[in-house]
Amino acid sequence: MNYIFYLLIVISIIGGAVNGKLNDVVNAILSGAELSVQVAISLIGIMAFWLGMMKIAEKCGLIEFISKIIKPITKRLFNEIPEDSPAVGDIAMSFSANAFGLANAATPIGIRAMEELQKHNKDKESASNAMCMFLAMNTAGFQLIPATVIAVLVGIGYKNPTSIIAPTLLVTSISFMTAIILAKIFQKLWKPQKDNGGNE
Repeated sequence: MNYIFYLLIVISIIGGAVNGKLNDVVNAILSGAELSVQVAISLIGIMAFWLGMMKIAEKCGLIEFISKIIKPITKRLFNEIPEDSPAVGDIAMSFSANAFGLANAATPIGIRAMEELQKHNKDKESASNAMCMFLAMNTAGFQLIPATVIAVLVGIGYKNPTSIIAPTLLVTSISFMTAIILAKIFQKLWKPQKDNGGNE
């Protein structure tokens, strides 16, 4: 990724020099750097607020309540792991955190869920179906409230940052369902291969 950014910068500088607009390129770089600092600083307060709200929701049992509601769905999607596995609750909590756009809060929960899923993985050298499903769900990133995106829009001075909620919900719902469907299809196509001893 660093090489790509370096390449883009070099191409921009060369293009600006060739077209006689090198000053515009330099000004754009400096103004962009200044704006990035402003956005980063503005994110501190907003992210602190949402992470605090998430912590309050966790302490008062709201996240656990939501997790219990979606737990039956989680059990059906991850039917390869035992129902009493801590991974089921961790997956539900990770999904709940992602749904509120709090990827930073969901990350440690997701790591813990992966560790639990690895315990149930028969082949420690490759990812299990449950691990692939969980990764697909997290990558799709279903969001009810895109808190991080709203924070960025507020940081750059956007007048109506909440207007992003409806389109984000639509897009992430489609991508989330697509990820689950494709993961299930690939699970059917690629069955675990048996070794010479007859074990999976």
